[in-house]
Amino acid sequence: MSDNAVDQGKRTWLIATSCAGAVGGVATAVPFVSTFAPSERAKAAGAAVEVDISALQPGEKMTVEWRGKPVWIVRRTKEQVDALSKNDGELADPKSERKAYPIPDYAKNEWRSIKPEYLVVIGVCTHLGCSPSDKFAAGAQPSLPDNWPGGFLCPCHGSTFDMAARVFKNKPAPDNLEVPPHMYLADTKLLIGEDKKA
Repeated sequence: MSDNAVDQGKRTWLIATSCAGAVGGVATAVPFVSTFAPSERAKAAGAAVEVDISALQPGEKMTVEWRGKPVWIVRRTKEQVDALSKNDGELADPKSERKAYPIPDYAKNEWRSIKPEYLVVIGVCTHLGCSPSDKFAAGAQPSLPDNWPGGFLCPCHGSTFDMAARVFKNKPAPDNLEVPPHMYLADTKLLIGEDKKA
C-alpha cells in the first residue's frame, strides 16, 4: 500500500468527522441560542390585553392581568360617580397632580377615567405593593370610618382609596392607584396597555 493511499484515507476520515462535528455543534447551538429569544409567555406579558366588559354590571369589578399586575375594571353606579366630588377635601391628591408615575390626560378628571361609569386602575397599593380589597358599600364597617363613602381598603397597612382609586389623607400610601394606558375599541371592549390608535 502506498503512502498516498493512506493519506487519502486519513483525509476522508478527517473530513467526515469534521462534518459530523459541525452538524453536532449546530444541533447543540440552535436550542441554546433559541433560549435567548423571548418566550410566548414573556411576549404576552408585555402585550396589550383586550377585555370584553359587556357582562359587567353597575357596582361590579373584574380583574385582568397586564404585565404581571392585576388591572381592575369597575363599573360604578350613578350614585358612586355622583358622590366622588364629596371626597375631595379628605383626599391627599384629589386632582391626580402628583408625578410619581405618568397619569394619562384622559384620567386627569374627578372620576380618573375616560368614561365616568368605568374605572380602570392597577390594583396595587402605592405603599408597599399589596393588593387592596373592595369595600364598595358605604357606611361604617370594621377598619373603616363611620362615614365611609365606598372604595378600597389595603388591609396590610390601612390605606384607603375612594371609588376613583384616590388615596385618602394621612394614610401610608403616598399616591393614588395607577391608571394604566387604555382605550375603548368599542363601547364594551377595552384595550389595556395601549392608548393610541396605530
